[in-house]
Amino acid sequence: MKRAILASAVLVLASPGWAAQQMVTLLVPGMNCATCPITVKKALTRVEGVINVKSNLAKRETTVVFDDTRINVDALTTATTEAGFPSTVAPNKP
Repeated sequence: MKRAILASAVLVLASPGWAAQQMVTLLVPGMNCATCPITVKKALTRVEGVINVKSNLAKRETTVVFDDTRINVDALTTATTEAGFPSTVAPNKP
């Protein structure tokens, strides 16, 4: 039993920090055609740490799930801006 506990402790201490998945919605007012969300998604998925991207053309917004131990929201908005689609973080809905 003591070996199992010791082995578990070693694994926990040796493991890197747990990934903290976060989700953010970006307002992307420049998306106005069917290919725009594809371009935005491609730009975001190239950013290391992005887990999932879903765009809604009708609402002109993109939801991004990312690992906040690897990237931050500024990196996401920079990626969309560099792809020609400036974005801002959507305000939290109550």
